Amino acid sequence: MSTINTGNNLPCESPKDGESASLKSFEGGCVSIIVFGASGDLAKKKTFPALFNLFRQGFLPGSQVQIFGYARTPLTDEGLRDRLRGYLKPAKSDLSKDPSSVVKAFLDLITYVHGNYDTEEGYLKLEQSIVEHEELKSGEEGPTKRLFYLALPPSVYPAVSQMIKKCCMNKRGWTRVVVEKPFGKDLASSEELSGQLGQLFTEEQIYRIDHYLGKEIVQNLLVMRFANRFFLPLWNRDNIDNVQIVFKEDFGTEGRGGYFDEYGIIRDIIQNHLLQVLCLVAMEKPVSLSPEHIRDEKVKVLRAIEPIKDDEVVLGQYDGYLNDPTVPKGSTTPTFATIVLRIHNERWDGVPFIMKAGKALDSRKAEIRVQFKDVPGDIYRCQKQGRNEFVMRLQPSEAMYMKLTVKQPGLEMSATQSELDLSYRQRYQDIVIPEAYERLLLDTIRGDQQHFVRRDELRAAWEIFTPLLHRIDRGEFKSLIYPEGSRGPPEADQLTERVGYVRTHGYIWIPPSLKAEL
Repeated sequence: MSTINTGNNLPCESPKDGESASLKSFEGGCVSIIVFGASGDLAKKKTFPALFNLFRQGFLPGSQVQIFGYARTPLTDEGLRDRLRGYLKPAKSDLSKDPSSVVKAFLDLITYVHGNYDTEEGYLKLEQSIVEHEELKSGEEGPTKRLFYLALPPSVYPAVSQMIKKCCMNKRGWTRVVVEKPFGKDLASSEELSGQLGQLFTEEQIYRIDHYLGKEIVQNLLVMRFANRFFLPLWNRDNIDNVQIVFKEDFGTEGRGGYFDEYGIIRDIIQNHLLQVLCLVAMEKPVSLSPEHIRDEKVKVLRAIEPIKDDEVVLGQYDGYLNDPTVPKGSTTPTFATIVLRIHNERWDGVPFIMKAGKALDSRKAEIRVQFKDVPGDIYRCQKQGRNEFVMRLQPSEAMYMKLTVKQPGLEMSATQSELDLSYRQRYQDIVIPEAYERLLLDTIRGDQQHFVRRDELRAAWEIFTPLLHRIDRGEFKSLIYPEGSRGPPEADQLTERVGYVRTHGYIWIPPSLKAEL
């Protein structure tokens, strides 16, 4: 019998007779999902579309779920629904039905409450509205569940959390609070925010969301590493020369420079997204698939990372950054960074982990590139062809492929580079890869914290980067200007070459979907 993963690592039986695949997630009462900042960009572009996709796939049964939007903007229920309608896209599988009816059924679940974030009045109205729906769906004494999603700036987390604690805590079941990054700007501000939330909620109630942990390829990392025999003996300093974790965008701030300039590329991307990926690449095998056992191993990796060396940092700023009217004049905030991290333990001693992130570069992609050492005693003299690499492409065109040297077809004995390729669009044509927010919201409802950031994990991450960030803020590191559409400052390539990365020239991986078009 086929199984469905419910997020707690124990399979459940497939649903029968049209039964929703999510019934086990909703045993024991209805679920109320409350989205704070409901009128903002994050909510309408990410949170509500993710909830809609879960709904249309049967993971949020309308008979057991009610969704509430809360914000300061004066709107009616229908006003919020009108704002969201254009962002809810039915899938191809919905086209056999009336697509508009699927959207309408979801929007009918949404109730809007208008109120301030720092006064009780709005929260009391919200509490009354939640209770009314809970009694309607679970009766006056049945169990209930409440998920509060803070699609808000971190500056208002403390005020909103205090009001939730005071006015809206669930008395008949669990309460869970999802908070979005950034979690502070350095170690001190992060610890202050964590302390404020920790006084109000237990660690089991707090879900710090990093959407990179919900990406399909990132979620495949542990399966690839620990379920395949041929990776186990190779995944160490004896065989791997270096690891690159790369995030590239081919566009700049595009009017969002005010927000970005406050944080910069290291806080925005490297300290959270890429560092989370590094932990999964480098961690030891956990005792079990329990979320706490996995997060324990991630923390061990973070605590083994050595202080960052000055000569293993290159910062850059693209030449059009200051032309963005939302960017402060004369800003020195980096839009590009290449940083080498080194893990001081038995498995990784001597292996550089190269973290690279930037805006306005030559391409858009995020990937993990594991480069193996040269073949000893290479009788084919193939080093000029490039090294073996295992690449996991996170976005776009999700894929995993192995670069290796093979014989060029023909009568001559000449070698060339090729790949063993698992491209998701080709291999899984009938499967829709879920968005990260869909997966993480469902995990929250199921109570699976594996893909969320624990407090000690957050602290360890900030301890690595805070000294460097403070020095950058004081102007002790200079951002090098690089042209838009380039690879970034040439000094970054020089750094990666110096620490051991060997770039393959003349070889480009092309996703099979693009090959077909060509």
